[in-house]
Amino acid sequence: MKQHLGSLGLLAGLWLVWSYAWSVSKLALPYIGPFDLATARTLCGVLGLGILLVATGRSLAPTPFWPTFWLGLAQTAGFTALSNFALVTGGAGKVSVLAYTMPFWTLVLARVFLDERLSKAQWASVALAFAGLMAIVEPWHLDLARLSEWLAVAAGLTWASSAIIAKTLRRHRRVDVMSLTFWQMFWGFWPLLAVSLAMGEPAPVWGWELAAALLYLGPLANSLGWLIWMVLLGRLSAGATGLGALVVPALSVAIAALQFGEIPSLSESLGMALIALSLGLLCVVTLGRSKAG
Repeated sequence: MKQHLGSLGLLAGLWLVWSYAWSVSKLALPYIGPFDLATARTLCGVLGLGILLVATGRSLAPTPFWPTFWLGLAQTAGFTALSNFALVTGGAGKVSVLAYTMPFWTLVLARVFLDERLSKAQWASVALAFAGLMAIVEPWHLDLARLSEWLAVAAGLTWASSAIIAKTLRRHRRVDVMSLTFWQMFWGFWPLLAVSLAMGEPAPVWGWELAAALLYLGPLANSLGWLIWMVLLGRLSAGATGLGALVVPALSVAIAALQFGEIPSLSESLGMALIALSLGLLCVVTLGRSKAG
């Protein structure tokens, strides 16, 4: 009972930390470029997770290089850079909703690359999510103003590809999850640094605002957030843990509305509602399978 209550507390903490991270990133962007922010928060996350590894007595021996490198390129470099770039002109709430379409891209990619068959309910959730995406990005209106939306969708797709890489790696190699998280973040840092230097963004405006944002995004959202995620994966079913991630965009929309006054348009509201409905359907299917197993 105590462990169950503790898991619920960790899950609630994860919701709050990851949900507010989108707004914190938005608040930091006036003081630092999107690629510099991605690089800085990743560096802070690497340092924080490295300290946790040492503190818990885990080995710092590298995990298999190439699979870990590709994982870091997708999950750390790709997802972080694309989502931060999307936040430059996009609202924190809407960007988070589009980025968290990751579970649906994962279903599709798993069908293609891992030969995992989808149930009718899962295909229905994918169809609802796709309809929601179309309502939000309105691809029939192609202009630069919608670039942030496409970047957020690309971030979700990149994150999904990292899930496929991680699943493939763990099928063939036995690795410590925390060590894998650290090393993929470590290798993902270097492409981010290279892009950041190549972009030549204006120098960061250092002050308490940026320092506080980096402390939140690095050690808290990256290091502690992923640590909580790994603990929950060990305590709860995969379906219940996945539900934790899917609550994040709903909270992000509410936080962004309160903090930034981001009120979605009718089309955006319809799209978010369809995505929320598809997320709910996917959760019901996943939890049902977990109980059956």
